[in-house]
Order: sequence, then C-alpha cells, then structure tokens
Amino acid sequence: MKKHVLTAVSVLLSVVCGVYGILVCGAASGTVFFLVWFVIAVGFLALGLSFFFSVWEKVPRIVIRAILCIVIAGGLVFGAVEFQIVRQLHASGMPGLDYIIVLGAQVRENGPSTVLKYRLDRAVVYLKENPDTVCIVSGGQGHNEPFPEAEGMAEYLWEQGIQDDRLLMESESGTTEENIKNSLRLIEKGASVGIVTNDFHVFRAMQTAERAGLENACAIAAGSSPLYLPNNMLREFFAEIKFLML
Repeated sequence: MKKHVLTAVSVLLSVVCGVYGILVCGAASGTVFFLVWFVIAVGFLALGLSFFFSVWEKVPRIVIRAILCIVIAGGLVFGAVEFQIVRQLHASGMPGLDYIIVLGAQVRENGPSTVLKYRLDRAVVYLKENPDTVCIVSGGQGHNEPFPEAEGMAEYLWEQGIQDDRLLMESESGTTEENIKNSLRLIEKGASVGIVTNDFHVFRAMQTAERAGLENACAIAAGSSPLYLPNNMLREFFAEIKFLML
C-alpha cells in the first residue's frame, strides 16, 4: 500500500511540474528556464518508478542515508534563500527619494513584457506620489529585442504622463549589476536612491546594488504574475547561488 501511495504521489507531482513547464514556456519570457520544470518532472517520474519497482529495497541503507542527508541539506539551503526572498516581497521604499532606478527587462515591438510592465507601473505610482523624484530607466538591447530596454521603458512612462525632464535613460547595460553601475554615473553624490524591480527579484537586486557601490539604496517592490511566481522564485534561488559563488 505504501509503495503504491508513494508511486502515485510522485507521478502526480511529475504531471503537475510538466504541465506547469508548458504554461511557463507559453509565456514566451525570453529564457529557457522553463526546461527546469521538465527536468524536475522527469525526476519525479523516475522516483515514482523506483518506488513501484521497489528499487530502494535493493539499495544499501548507508547510501539511502547519505542521499537523505544531501536532500535535507539542499532543502535547508533552499528554504533559507527563499525565506530571504519572501521577506522582501513587499518592500515599499521611502517617500521623497531623489532618484529611482527602474531595472530593465525584456521589451517587444508592442511594448514592455509583463514582468517589465509591473516594474514600470509601480514606478508610475511612485513618481506621481513624489513629484520631485527623477527616474532612471536602465537597460540595453538584447539579441531578441527590437530596441534598447531603456528606450521602450521611457516611451511607456511618457505615455503614462511622466514628464520628459524627470526621465534619464541608461541604455548600455545587460545585467542587473551593469544597470546599477551605469545608473550611478547619472546620480548626484549623496542622493537618495530607490531600486524598482519585481517582488521576487528584490532580494538579489539589493545585494547587487550593495556590491556595485550603492550601499544606502532602498527597495521598491513591484508586483508580478501570481501564476509565474513559483517559476520566478525557483529561478531566483539558482541565481542567488550563482551570485554568492562569484
């Protein structure tokens, strides 16, 4: 009975991950991270088959214990990183900042991607509530983009009623670190600064800002699509591990 329950649960998780991977793929986010969900799906399927064919009964206990230790250690690391990400999901920044930096994301011919639109809409709200704040839109042109991200971002903000004299464009960067380093050149020394990015990205973005020399910045979290939040949270885990290793 136990064998069949474990098999059924594993197969169900495999199906869920596979279907979710298809949904993420359909979002056309510009990355291939959705493939990770298919890898996880295959892993759960293999686990289910191992339960069904009683493979674990043939594995030495010391090996099983070693595998369990690795899984538990990995789970603790994953939980610790995700806890820090969750803590920053609702960062609201401070009023009256001198500058805000909106970090770039994919742009298309018909406008900003969904992820970027969340950031820009949050920036619009802040700029209208704080009329003296200057906005820096930061992002270069990727291989799959029709023009620099900063250009598309500025155009979107103009359409939302943000005056041209409140916008500065930084259109050379290709990473979050470059976003911040290049934007620093446009900021007066000693000015107060806010970083606008999606909720799931805040934790790593603020670490990146500190590493780039922007030590006293505050975070302004934009929203994100609830459907794709699990994908973004998982991707941020791997991105954080990579960040810490560099």
